Amino acid sequence: MVRSGEVADREQQGTLLELLNTTPVVNGAAQDQLADPEAARSWQLAHGGSGTTDELRSLAQARDALQDVVRGSRPATSLAPLLKDVTCLPHLSSAGVSWELDAPADRRMAVEAVMAWSALQEAMPGRLRPCANPECRLFLLDRSKPNKARWCSMALCGNRMKARRHYQRTRDAAAE
Repeated sequence: MVRSGEVADREQQGTLLELLNTTPVVNGAAQDQLADPEAARSWQLAHGGSGTTDELRSLAQARDALQDVVRGSRPATSLAPLLKDVTCLPHLSSAGVSWELDAPADRRMAVEAVMAWSALQEAMPGRLRPCANPECRLFLLDRSKPNKARWCSMALCGNRMKARRHYQRTRDAAAE
C-alpha cells in the first residue's frame, strides 16, 4: 500500500514501471498486454489486484494517462480524475501516525500507480522517463548516480541506437 508522504518502495516502483511497460513494440507493432482479458486478469492478480473488469478499466486508464504525463504530452493535472473520491486516513500506532490510502476498490491499483508516480517525482525527479529510442514505447527508471541512462535496455535499444549512429557516421564519411 502506498502511504501519503512516503517514498514508493522498490516493489511499488517496479509495479509502476511494469504497468507503464505493458504497451511494448514487438516486431515493429505496438502491443497492449492488458488488451487480452485473461492476460490482463493474470497481470492484475500477480500485482495484488482483484482481476475485475472495472479494475482493469481504471488501471488501463491510469496507465495511458501516466504514460502521457511521463512523455510530457499531458500535464500532471490530467491525473486528477483518477484520484476522485480518494482520501488518506490517519492510522495511529506506537510508531506514530501513518496515512493510509482509502480508494474505491475497483480503482485501488490505478490510484496506487498514481501515488507511486507522485512519490517517484518527489524523491527521484526526472529519473522515470521514456526510452530514448523513438521506435520503443518502454520506460526506464534511472537509478544510476549520474542520471544519464537513456535506453530501456542497453543490450537492445542502446545497442541499436549506437549501431545506427555508427552506420550514419560511416556513411557520411564515405560520402565526403
